[in-house]
Amino acid sequence: MTTRSVLIYVDRKDRAFAEFFRVLRPRGRISVGEPINRFSFPEPRGRFLGYDVMRVVEIADKLEAFFDREERPKISAMMNFDERDLITIAERTGFGNIHLDLLADIKSPRAEDWSRFIKSAGNPLSPTLEEAMKASLTTAERDRFAAHLRPLVESGSGAQRRAFAYLSAEKPAS
Repeated sequence: MTTRSVLIYVDRKDRAFAEFFRVLRPRGRISVGEPINRFSFPEPRGRFLGYDVMRVVEIADKLEAFFDREERPKISAMMNFDERDLITIAERTGFGNIHLDLLADIKSPRAEDWSRFIKSAGNPLSPTLEEAMKASLTTAERDRFAAHLRPLVESGSGAQRRAFAYLSAEKPAS
């Protein structure tokens, strides 16, 4: 059984593993690939989507508060685990021969078109940056924030943090 970026949408990952275990025949294997969002979030104050926003930190704080209020409750399943949790859940479920590879990167983002950047969202359940800015900032704040962030985005002057875990495990023979 193979899944990729499925458990990230499941609140009760332990139940999903129990179901994997139940339907597998003895010596059946699972292969799970999941992004590890805890590697990236929460960002320290003064960082926003990997960019240094300390000069406009009070505006970034308002945007973060909007995301905390509007987005975080919808995406709690995406943030409530890391690679250690995947191993622990697999082991507690009864799987053996567990192996996990973690691929983690911290790198400069590629330069990006500003209009594309503000119209994108981190995941299908999240508002776009443009929507968040319109919902939480005044026009003057939006203009000031964009004036600061846009050159950083367009030059790729930030730091992206991403991690992905690959777990394999086997249901015992008996």
